[in-house]
Amino acid sequence: MKKTLILGASTNPARYSYLVANKLVRKGNTIINVGRKTGKVAGVEIEPAEHLYEDIDTITLYVGPKNQAPYYDYILNTKPKRLIFNPGAENPELAAKARENGIEVVEACTLVMLNTGQY
Repeated sequence: MKKTLILGASTNPARYSYLVANKLVRKGNTIINVGRKTGKVAGVEIEPAEHLYEDIDTITLYVGPKNQAPYYDYILNTKPKRLIFNPGAENPELAAKARENGIEVVEACTLVMLNTGQY
């Protein structure tokens, strides 16, 4: 199972980050919820982007490109193996920085990946 950090986690059941958090947990994955608001998603508290984790396989990104710059260092210093840009989160600048740091970059929908066994 892959330890996944959900950047842009939301308690809103209509948001894709919410659906993905629950799907990941149902499939036995460990998640870290990171976002601006407080609350719980899939039984896991949403925390601010402060604590750096060293064992993250994947960061799945649900923050639009205009709001990503404050998270660049957090993402790169977390050193995930993979960074998934979900639809609407695509950002060539961050993708280039990730690749320069040896992070695999994927532009895809995490929910679709989970539903089709590609995660």
